[in-house]
Amino acid sequence: MASMLRISEAASLAIHTMVYLAAHTEALVSTREIAKVFHASEAHLSKVLQRLARVGLVRSIRGPHGGFTLLKPANKISLLEVYEAIEGPINSNVCLLEEPACKKGRCVMGTILRGVYSEIDNYLRRTTVGSLKDVFA
Repeated sequence: MASMLRISEAASLAIHTMVYLAAHTEALVSTREIAKVFHASEAHLSKVLQRLARVGLVRSIRGPHGGFTLLKPANKISLLEVYEAIEGPINSNVCLLEEPACKKGRCVMGTILRGVYSEIDNYLRRTTVGSLKDVFA
């Protein structure tokens, strides 16, 4: 059965990491530091950061003094971009069942699901990582 909203650990870690990087622009931030802050596996975080780098959201510098930094200004990166870098497009399927069963163009859930998806999409689309950086400042 589908769920109304699925934010995987990877997507959550990506969003938190991007906001953390937005708050720490003065120097490169290591995977170890980020993993420690979020109590996350360095290996899992590395995979998340690789995906973010692949879509052009972060830049990685290798070496003993290496780390990560945002590739674009924080106020130009929406949470939706970050989410979709990890999860792909938001599934706005308005039925919680794998195969829709309701008839006559109506759903037992009414219009609430469409509204929930719309609110989530709007929030992620209009909120930037830069607007949240004071959480970690």
